[in-house]
Amino acid sequence: MPADLGEKTDRYERMLAAALEEATQSAPDDTPLGTAAVGCLEMAESYLHDGRHFRKSDDPVNALAAFSYGYGWLDCGVRMGLFSIPEETELFTM
Repeated sequence: MPADLGEKTDRYERMLAAALEEATQSAPDDTPLGTAAVGCLEMAESYLHDGRHFRKSDDPVNALAAFSYGYGWLDCGVRMGLFSIPEETELFTM
């Protein structure tokens, strides 16, 4: 049975918001890694904001896409070592 669009959009919004809370920048802002981390965070936060805008505009497909892209930015940053995350988290792939 395919996933319900509304449920999946809700889930990805929650995942992105939780991931933004859990990811901690690994390097100071004024270093190359810190600059990259700041950029990833800005993109993820922007996609969260955009997704919420699309949701309010009754556009769940673009909302889901925005939440997914934002989550992807953070997940990539974790894999690259830009962020540290709690060991017990299941929000990120490793």
